[in-house]
Amino acid sequence: MIKHYLLTPGPTPIPPEVALKEALPILHHRTSEFASVYKDVAEGLRCVFQTKNEVYMLAASGTGAMEMAVVSLLSPGDEIVVASCGNFGDRWAKIAEGYGIKVISASVEWGKVVKPLEIEKALRANPNVKAVYTTFTETSTGVANDIKTIGEIVAKTNAVLIVDAISGLVGQEFKTDEWKVDVVVSGSQKGFMLAPGLAFITLSDKAWKLTESSRLPKFYFDIRKYKKSYATNETPFTPPVTLIVALQESLKLIKERGLENMWNDNKLLAKAARSGIKALGLELFGEAPCEVVTSASVPVEIGGKIVKILREKYGVSIAGGQGDLKGKIIRFAHMGYIGKADLLVGLACLEMVLSELGVKIEKGKAVAAAEEELLKA
Repeated sequence: MIKHYLLTPGPTPIPPEVALKEALPILHHRTSEFASVYKDVAEGLRCVFQTKNEVYMLAASGTGAMEMAVVSLLSPGDEIVVASCGNFGDRWAKIAEGYGIKVISASVEWGKVVKPLEIEKALRANPNVKAVYTTFTETSTGVANDIKTIGEIVAKTNAVLIVDAISGLVGQEFKTDEWKVDVVVSGSQKGFMLAPGLAFITLSDKAWKLTESSRLPKFYFDIRKYKKSYATNETPFTPPVTLIVALQESLKLIKERGLENMWNDNKLLAKAARSGIKALGLELFGEAPCEVVTSASVPVEIGGKIVKILREKYGVSIAGGQGDLKGKIIRFAHMGYIGKADLLVGLACLEMVLSELGVKIEKGKAVAAAEEELLKA
């Protein structure tokens, strides 16, 4: 029997206290008991999103909230700017194009970060643009975009800024209102330390004005339905009750630890992971590394084997590359319920796998380098 360690950038490990909540007898969702849970969760989400606005929950993966952020705001023929730097940024364009929206690209090569000045140029050249879509932490490459600066740029125009914070929320500093972000989407299976199945979305007043004129086809993803139900602490459709009950416990843990402390925890783990990776002689991948996942380039001849052997022989699950990066990079997550000991186990096992695959390394060096960073805290 192998003990498993989950170090993937989603799903992430679930605290026992949270997992146990899903084992409780289920509540009916049209009751005052569930309404009380819903109200408490809604308040906790506003704190995590750092917003005064309502945060809505829907039964979907994070991509469901992304689609809602397209169909609930736009109309056929609208123009948008998509600033992508990886697989999940590209998803904005794919969703929009599927609905006949004209996409103006301000995207960059995978591994680079979005350039705020390119977004500014695109907006000046295309004054009819309704929205700018981008990503906070792009987990396919491990970089973080400068959302604060982008927010300042977009706020000076008629366009709204829409950000995928599915992986970065909770794990890295993000301030919706202060950074002038109009729409933020996220999901349950990363920093929220929960199973997949819940998606979240919040809108500014500026974004709500677009929903009034939106003419794209929608039913389940019509955010106006969610706003109407929110007033009575309900959802318009049957919610994943057990996930929301578990989310209440997760938000309790986040509040007890403190959001800023969680940001600092991940920052420390990121430093340790980077030090460990570099000590192995591997090169970090990505122009501006984020604090929820560390990516590193690996020899292409063994890239596909590393993830497989780690998981099957040692019980350590990390992620490989996606798209053109498949087999070229590995990705270590350090968000949510991933702690110092988990990271050290992952690095130690990575050392053994690389050694088995014929890479000349000094055993123990990655762990020692990570320990040096962890001991500074």
